This record gives sequence, structure tokens and C-alpha cells, in this order.
Amino acid sequence: MSATNTRPTRTSRRKRPPNPNWREDFYRNGRPDDQEVIVISDSPTPPPVHIRKPPSQIETRGMKRGRRSPPQLSDTQQLQSSQVSLQPISAVPTHKRRRKPGIQTAQIHQQYNDTSYRSYISTSSHTSAHYREPISARESYSSASSSRQAIIPSYDDKDGHYIVKIGDDLTSRYRITRQLGQGTFGKVVQCFDRVSNRHVAIKIIRAVQKYRDASKIEIRVLNTLRDQDPSNIYKCIHLRDWFDFRNHICMVFDLYGCSLFDFLKQNDFAPFPMNQIQHIAKQLLSSVAFLHSLRLVHTDLKPENILLVNDQCKTIPSKRSKRMLLDTDVRLIDFGSATFDDEYHSSVVSTRHYRAPEVILGLGWSYSCDLWSVGCILVELFTGEALFQTHENLEHLAMMEHVLGKIPDRLVRQMSRHHQSKYFRGSRLLNFPNDDTTKQSRKYVKSLRSLNEIIDPEKSTFRRDIYKLNILIYDIQKSMKIDYHEQKIWENLDLKHGYMFEW
Repeated sequence: MSATNTRPTRTSRRKRPPNPNWREDFYRNGRPDDQEVIVISDSPTPPPVHIRKPPSQIETRGMKRGRRSPPQLSDTQQLQSSQVSLQPISAVPTHKRRRKPGIQTAQIHQQYNDTSYRSYISTSSHTSAHYREPISARESYSSASSSRQAIIPSYDDKDGHYIVKIGDDLTSRYRITRQLGQGTFGKVVQCFDRVSNRHVAIKIIRAVQKYRDASKIEIRVLNTLRDQDPSNIYKCIHLRDWFDFRNHICMVFDLYGCSLFDFLKQNDFAPFPMNQIQHIAKQLLSSVAFLHSLRLVHTDLKPENILLVNDQCKTIPSKRSKRMLLDTDVRLIDFGSATFDDEYHSSVVSTRHYRAPEVILGLGWSYSCDLWSVGCILVELFTGEALFQTHENLEHLAMMEHVLGKIPDRLVRQMSRHHQSKYFRGSRLLNFPNDDTTKQSRKYVKSLRSLNEIIDPEKSTFRRDIYKLNILIYDIQKSMKIDYHEQKIWENLDLKHGYMFEW
């Protein structure tokens, strides 16, 4: 009996494979709980097995939801892996998020901040090579991820612009009623203010750090303008309120009409009547003089940044239906690029059509670049179209020479060698046209009229006074020194603060 019992045992031991096969039968009817540890005390510990495997999907692609075949591990490695990977997780590194909680969304964010990240399974690098994911953990990861997507609303598009939905609230105070526009900085919406019971305009800055930083500078400038001119004599837009909502800085302004550019466009780019140009010029020059008295340079003056307070108009019967504004009060807006004169100056400023020659020539810039832009705007109101319609520096300089005359040699001598060789040749002649100049460009530049022909100062006193302003001139220093006591233009335009241009 004893011999009979021992023989099969010896035979069984001789045929036992190097690795015990107890796992296959044990897991046949299901796996143990996530944190259960199985210890086989009557089995001898086999020698360590070193298996060289290619990097797993976790190492190369991060956490993946699909199933993967378990690695072949020794009993010791399986036990060690289970003990490491099934430890409770107290803190898991969060993924990068595009938004931070806004002041009015604290409750929503608190809900998912408290719950959504706790169900993630740690995938640190020291366990990934031998990690065997429990089924319950995989299901937990899947449900946590899907619930997180359901809880966290998507407020932004891929570029960081706030997704505007009519009827939504910007805090409990403002309800969105209409989108007014969109730009590089963000969006502008019309909102109903539940406190004041009136409509306002709110500028929603993109949730991108550089635009958030720029908006804080703009808020600083706007606060300065409001503090220095509380009655708004100088027609610069005033900031009424600002707040941070869902990682978007929002600035609240009074609601005005369309911009000068939008009105030109709606009116088929018909020129403004002379008396309306005169009134707009008075206000615009007064606004710029006020800015410069505060040592501020706007740097981005253009028709798009001049709003009509009231854009109501009447239709004038003619061959082409023409619209006439009933009121030409304006407000200067968009101080996002405004710069104090003693602060850092970037190399390029202003929108292309309204950019001063000193900026293109690399000579630096100051207050005079604003005056140049004002001159371009006034000419555009005269003609209905931009004076310098170009997108290239050399062509732009050629247009200036055709309208205003040759660029002075002394300005060319002040340029760096790099800029000189780029735009000039020989005896300081502009390198236009050249071999790369298109026929269309040559023709367009040649067709431009001189400033004297455009304004025609002999037609009226106002035209003559505008021409005498000497805004569109190459002499940077002279254009910065418009003197109230020397120029009758300030009297004619009824500007009481023309002396602010003196430095």
C-alpha cells in the first residue's frame, strides 16, 4: 500500500513543469477581490525568472482602456506586483486642464475636484513592466473617465475662445443676449445687467495666458483713463467693471453703436460728409491729446477702434441708397496695445494700413505714430477707402513716397545697415520697383494721388486746416510738437487742449 501510494507521487513530481500551474485552475471561476493577496505556503519558491519583454503599451502610449494579455510572471513576481499595484491611492497626478475654476463656478468645480480624480489607477513607471490590471480596477477607470466627461462642461473651443450661448449667464448678474464680434483677443457680447436693468457690452478674453496678461495691462490703462477723466470729456471708453469667469477675464463697458469701419462698410464705403468728418476729427484729436498728456501711446488707432455712440441713421435718396448718421459722437476703444512712454516698446506696432514710417524703417516709435494713424483715418473718411492698402513693407514705403514725397535722407542715415540694404539702394533711393515687384503692384502704386490732390485744401477752410495739421509728414519731431498757440487748426477744431502735444 505504501509503495503503491508513493509511486504516483514520484511520477507526478518528475513530470511537474518548472512553473506551478495552480493559477489556471484557481482563477477558472473568477478572480479574487482587488486587495486580496494569495499566499501558497506549501509550494517551493522557484528561482527568479528574468523575462525580457518589449515595452508595454502603458510605457509607450500611456493608460489604454482596451484589454491586453497578462505577462507571464513567476509566483514571486505575481505576488509582489499585486501587493504594489493594489495599494490604495491617496493622490494621483492630475492631467493638465485648460481652465481654472472661475469665481462664479466654484460649486461645480468643487464637485468634480472632490470626486473625479480619485478612481484613477496609478501607472507609475516602476510597476508598468509587470503590471496586471484587475478587472474591477479597469471598470472603475472607465466609469470614472466617462463620469468626468459628463460632469465637466466644455466652456471653450480649441483656441481658448469662450463658447457663447445666447441666454447663458456670465455670473449671476449678466445674461448673454447677443454676440457683437470676435477678434484675436476674444469675443464681445451684449449682456443684460440685472442690477442696472440695462444692456452692456462685455469683452471676454481668450483663456490663453498671454491674452490674460495683456488684458490686465489694458485694465490698468482703462482705470487710469477713468480716474483722470471721470466725466469722460475726452471720449475714451470707460471700464465699468471686470471679473474672472471660468478662466476668462471679462471687461464690462457701456453699450455703443457700430464702429466707423462697420458704418463705412454698411454704407458701401461712401465718404462721410465734410461736417461729420470735422466733428469726428475734433473728438479723435482731443482723445489722442488726452492720452499723450498721460504719457500713453495708443499704438492701434484705426476706424475699427472708434465706436459711434449712436449709429442710428437716415437714408438719403440718390442713385445709390446712402445712409446719413444722425449723431457723430464717438468713443475711442481697445487699449490692449496702449503703452506708457517709459515702458518697453515692441519693434512693430499698429495695424498695417495705419503704421507710421518710423516703425517700418526700424527707427523706434513714440507719440508720433498715433498722429500718423489719425491722419490715415481722416483721409479714409474723406475718400471712403484706406490710404495705404498694402501688406508688404517695401510697397508700403513706395506708396508713402508717391503720396507724400521722397523719404528724407536724414531718416535713411539713421537706419541700421540691415534696414538700409533691405529697402534702399545706391544713393539712398528706395529699392522699388525691383525684379520681384509684380506688374499689379507697380500699377497700383503709380495710380495713387498726392495728399494735396486727395484733400484739395483750396475747396474749404476745414480742408485747408486739416492739411495744415502736418500729421502725415516724415518729420517725426515736428509732428509731435503741434502747438496750440501756433496752429489755428486747434481754434478751428475747437480743441481746448491742443497744448498737450507739446514735449
